[in-house]
Parts: sequence; structure tokens; C-alpha cells
Amino acid sequence: MRSQLVAGVALVFLGFSGQALSKVTAAEAERLGGELTPVGAEKAGNRSGSIPEWTGGLATPPDGWREGQVEINPFPEDEALFVITSNNLELYRDKLSDGHIAMLEKYGPDFFMPVYQTRRTAAFPEHVYDKFRENALTAQLLDNGNGVRDTIMTSPFPIPKNGLEVIWNHILRYRGEEISLRSASATPQRDGSYNPVVNDYDYFFAYSQRGAELAEIDNKIFYLKTDTVSPSSLAGTITLVHETLDQVRSPRLAWRYDSGSRRLRRSPNLAYETDLPNSSSLRSVDQKDMYNGAPNQYDWELKGKRELFVPYNAYKLHGPEIEADDVIRPGHINQQLTRYELHRVWVVEAKRRTGISHIYDRRVFYVDEDSWQILASEEYDAEGNLWRVSEAHNISYYSEPVFWTTMEMTYDLKAERYYVDGLDNGFPAYDFAPGFRGNEFTASAARRAARR
Repeated sequence: MRSQLVAGVALVFLGFSGQALSKVTAAEAERLGGELTPVGAEKAGNRSGSIPEWTGGLATPPDGWREGQVEINPFPEDEALFVITSNNLELYRDKLSDGHIAMLEKYGPDFFMPVYQTRRTAAFPEHVYDKFRENALTAQLLDNGNGVRDTIMTSPFPIPKNGLEVIWNHILRYRGEEISLRSASATPQRDGSYNPVVNDYDYFFAYSQRGAELAEIDNKIFYLKTDTVSPSSLAGTITLVHETLDQVRSPRLAWRYDSGSRRLRRSPNLAYETDLPNSSSLRSVDQKDMYNGAPNQYDWELKGKRELFVPYNAYKLHGPEIEADDVIRPGHINQQLTRYELHRVWVVEAKRRTGISHIYDRRVFYVDEDSWQILASEEYDAEGNLWRVSEAHNISYYSEPVFWTTMEMTYDLKAERYYVDGLDNGFPAYDFAPGFRGNEFTASAARRAARR
């Protein structure tokens, strides 16, 4: 691997049997809010100043934005400092992931990376910061690492000791208490033609409810209901998911209502390497949200930290003036609309366990130190070849201080096609307070909704 580690010593997580790992000491936790940010990132900038100090992130909306509006660009005057292309990538190789190098080499000069000033915008509500410190003192991995205990609301391990703790930080990161949104996905053909699939998404994050206790949430992280709006051949399809915390002890529960059969059926295989619905077999289920589900199919190794150019502050892609046609291009999205910045990321490598079947033999994840969001990943086939490259383009939302994706894509280097999700352009702003009740996410409620 070409990775040059910037900080940290490789820590190995192999097998993970036996007792749960210990929590951090009170002395270690005191670093949070001191030399470390409340979420566990290094507060200071780097030596060159190209990564600035974290000073609180984008905790308040910019002037000109009003509640109910789609987020506006808080940095409209920013211009790219430079552009990385296939012709000059050698100048920046030490700050590029293997996946981005492969994209530049395969799709250049059309694929390029405009690099902007680094702005550490990730911010969360104060009560979430309080939970980070509480979790640091109490959270532990369960035996075999398939779940966590003594944690609630947000990432459990702000001072991680191994790769699996970093992945759990991503899985359990704070994304608000509830959210309702509409967006589209697409799988463009090689010539760039595409047919979008539009879905309504309703999330209720049981794990992140203020005042919730782990013993009271019935092993649930969140409830999700999706309702397909278009095309007409899929309209009325409903998917219901109960995402569980320990998916080995209590697997994910999923149901799917097909408007053709007019029946709500259990979907027991909606996990791991199963094809993500409507992805044209370009993405697996466990790649949704960059990585989700039980981590028991891989051994996890924390490789340390790197300074990398990664997608960040993607307000152009999110902007209300942009349409899906502006985004979609043959081979990859329109890179004119992207923004890359230099950030410190945790590097985690996952290797498929012996005897386990999965389409990806090895995976590498690049996790933002400021938010625990996976920003990019690489997926390798059984022969060790780089097969797919994934990106998450993120913004800080305003009505609820949350750093989360606005668009994700997986590029298949063999098929020379890609899957893109989060085409929310032209749709209403995300609603972070729709007022859901828990009983709206039962199977019987989904049946009633399907019959209306």
C-alpha cells in the first residue's frame, strides 16, 4: 500500500474474541475539549498551516439563510487554490488515496480534483458534545466487537484504540434525532444517459434521542422507511428497516412492499454483500452510508492518520440552482461541482475473515477526524485488484448542526459505470424535525401506508 502514515502507530484488530475492550481513563477523557476537540480530533492545525485549528466549526448558519431553505454556500467567494489532474498528480501523490490516484489515471483529464482552502466546518449541538465525553468514560465493545455497550446518542469512542472502534464511531455518529427528505439515485450508462429513482426517506434515530437510555431502545440504532416516488414502474414500493445495534445477536429487520404484488414481505437478505436495490449491481447493501451493518465479516486494522485531499463542504453539489443533469457525466460526476480540501483522516483497513464470503476481499476507509464520517473508501476484489472507489460529499446542515452526506457515489473501475445517491437538487430542504412517533415505523404502519 502506498499510504504514508502521518500520525499514529498501526494498531491491529484481529478476531476479537474474549473480553470487551476497556474504556479510556478519566485522565485521557480530559483531553476532550482541551488538546482534542469534543469529538476527539486534534484541535490544532498542522505544522504548515494548510490545515487550520478547529475553532468550533460552522455552528451557526451563514447570513442570508432562513429556516426551511436549502443550505446556501457559506463560502461563495472561495476559489480553487489549485487543481489536481492526471498530468500533475505526482506533485500531490503523498496526499492522495490510492482510489483517487486510480480515478485520475483512468478518467483524466475529465476527472480532476479542485482543491480549496481547508475549512473545518463540522459542528454538533452542545448536548452531543457532552455525550462524547460520557461515552469515552463508559463505552466498551461487546465480545467479538459485534456491538457496543454503555454508550448512547453519538460515537462511542472519541479516543479510539483500534480500527473497529473507529468504524463504530462512523456507524453511531450523530445525524440528528429524526429527518425527512427526498432525493434521487441513478446508475448512468457509459454514455451518461440515466433514469433517476426518486425516494422519500424518513429516519427516526432511536439511539440519538435526547434522554434515551441504551436499555430502552430495544437494540435499535434507527428506523428507516423509504417510499419510491418515481419512475412509475417502481412507484409505491416501500422499504422498512429496523437497524439494530448488535446485528449478530439480533439481525437487521427489513420489509419490502412491492406495488405489483401488493404485499409487505420480510427481506432477510438486505445486508452485507447483497446488491443494493436499484444500484444495477454497482454497490452492495453494506456500502450504503459508506459502511453500515455488522462488522463481523472482516478483521479491522487501524493504520493511523494521514493528511489527504478529500471531499468536503460540497455546497455546490447541494445547491438549489443545480439539477441532476448538471451532476451526471459519463464515467463520473461533474467534477466542476466538487470541492476537495486537505484534512486529517483515520485510515482503517478491513480484510475479509477466513471462511467468510463477500465480494470485497479488502476495503480501506478514510474517516474524517472532525465528524467520524467516512469520506472515501476503496474496495478490492479477491485477486487484490482495486475494483471500486467510493466518495461521500458532505456539508454542515443548518437547522440542526450536523455534518452529513449530501451525495455519495461508487465508481466501478471494471464496468466503467457508477452509482450516485443523494441527488436532492430541486427538492425541499431536509426536515430535521418532522415530528415522527415510534409507532410510525412498524410493519403494520407500513402496510397501512402502502394501501393508501
